Amino acid sequence: MVKSAPPPIASRKPSKVEAIKERSNCLREPVATEILQDTTHFSEDAVQILKFHGSYQQDNRDNRVKGQEKDYQFMLRTKNPGGFVSPQLYLTLDRLADEYGNHTLRATTRQGFQLHGILKKNLKAAIAAIVKSMGSTLGACGDLNRNVMAPPAPFKNKSEYDLAWEYAQNIADLLTPQTGAYYEIWLDGEKAISGEENPEVKAARQRNGTGTVFHDQEEPIYGTHYMPRKFKACVTVPGDNSIDLYTQDLTLVVITNKKGELEGFDVFAGGGLGRTHNKEETFARMADSICYVAKEDVYDLVKAIVATQRDYGDRTDRRHARLKYLIHDWGVDKFCSMVEEYFGKPLEPFKPLPKWKYEDFLGWNEQGDGKLFFGISIDNGRIKDEGNFQIKTALREIVEQYNLPIRLTPHQNLILCDIEPDSKQAIEEILNRHGVVTDPSNIDQIVRYAMACPALPTCGLAITESERAIPGILERIRALLDKVGLQNEHFVVRMTGCPNGCARPYMAELGFVGSAPESYQVWLGGSPDQTRLAEPYTEKLHHNDIESFLEPIFVYFKKSRKKGESFGDFCARVGFDAIRNFAENYKPKSVNSVGKARHRISVRDDIYAVLKETADSQGKSMTELVNEALKVYLKAE
Repeated sequence: MVKSAPPPIASRKPSKVEAIKERSNCLREPVATEILQDTTHFSEDAVQILKFHGSYQQDNRDNRVKGQEKDYQFMLRTKNPGGFVSPQLYLTLDRLADEYGNHTLRATTRQGFQLHGILKKNLKAAIAAIVKSMGSTLGACGDLNRNVMAPPAPFKNKSEYDLAWEYAQNIADLLTPQTGAYYEIWLDGEKAISGEENPEVKAARQRNGTGTVFHDQEEPIYGTHYMPRKFKACVTVPGDNSIDLYTQDLTLVVITNKKGELEGFDVFAGGGLGRTHNKEETFARMADSICYVAKEDVYDLVKAIVATQRDYGDRTDRRHARLKYLIHDWGVDKFCSMVEEYFGKPLEPFKPLPKWKYEDFLGWNEQGDGKLFFGISIDNGRIKDEGNFQIKTALREIVEQYNLPIRLTPHQNLILCDIEPDSKQAIEEILNRHGVVTDPSNIDQIVRYAMACPALPTCGLAITESERAIPGILERIRALLDKVGLQNEHFVVRMTGCPNGCARPYMAELGFVGSAPESYQVWLGGSPDQTRLAEPYTEKLHHNDIESFLEPIFVYFKKSRKKGESFGDFCARVGFDAIRNFAENYKPKSVNSVGKARHRISVRDDIYAVLKETADSQGKSMTELVNEALKVYLKAE
């Protein structure tokens, strides 16, 4: 049950962060002063402004020692519209991860990269190196438009994909902060060489008459206070939901004519997943269809939506500050009326669209121009070298040798683009030599479609584990599915260490959301193509109880599903009352059922790596392989 809206914003005092932004001199202070100080960390005020520059100050909780200073380090996030990463930028990031970071790169759920473990003294050098390699971290975090997403598949023979990438870049440029602070602080005022900005975008940023722009300020669109909270946008093509369109503040859908020429865009607004446990006034929300806009008006429409949120979003309660709450409180009709005032004319009706489908684009694919692209699955986006698994080394070797651009996917995977057909075998050999699975059919489907956020030890918001926990939990889910006779079943599993929803668990068929140490809130009923919001089924499930909790649900699913029905669709159709009723009356058929008393053992990291590789190559679960090996060993004894 969603509670009513807070009192009118005008009658309440702005939050502390609003004052920090106002004092910052367009994102300069106190970062510019404190970066020169020989300290390990920034002040609380500087930390808030540092986010706009693309960095979060973190504390490695694994290294905490009572009585000693926190283990301060910094996460640096890149902004890559449409997930595009040039070969030069990728090699720079790979080097920075070793030189200043924790030797890993992490692909994010918004098609950027994150570097972890950077010390304050190295932050300036790292950002400068990224900018000089034609990259950026400006606006990757903070109260402004974040990275603009687009479908990652580099189809060169489908004009709508080209248009989606073009407009993702243009919207990113339109809403990029115009302050000189970024270059003053990180490059000593030297503005990096960049591509020529689209003249239409430049003109649109200055065009006013309806209140969307401040002509007397350094930030024409954002003004002194920027946005009330983060703002997330994407551009996609009809039918392609690889970007989780319903979770965005703003989604543009490319509409073309029969010749493949751009006519305009369908517009969605008001999606967002962040929430807070035990605060029912915070909630996950799917975007609404808003309107259609002709191509010549798209930038003005984007500005109108941004200005509506900028001027009417809640600047008092940051938990209530996203666009989704404004639309929820006002209703779609009132929101559209206000957007029309900023837009300067009536909104056009939304155009019909085909059914949405999720694809991950893994494996070998034709680009449509005679070249190939190759999608590589990366568990939780973590590019690293560990034991026999050397994906970081493999990717560096491939990019160096073949000078290939990369597109990051919204599912934390990576696509190598523009591959000549005669290079296919050599690239596969490099990946195979470094232990990287090249055939997506050899990846357990539960693992293939799963996502997790980084969580512990570095994310300050994490309540419990996520990235480090999900491999073992997926193994246990697979073993349970095997046990109840659902060996070939798979569904979308997503996990986060807190309720902010960075890995988008509220759209999953089975979502785990950290609610206490070693415990999770469980969400059920999202759809395989991420077009329906899941719902909370239980508030706190300890990770040791996962099998006893899920077993009756899986058995009920097997017994009562319709032909071809997915797990998420089944949960949504039968409802939680029916699931709970079945679970309460469920009696395991065997005393050996997996449940609360499940025995746990651990293995060394090097053994685990070999075990995982062997299980993948044989198409078996690790649990199954261990049981077989122990059975043989114990008989031999």
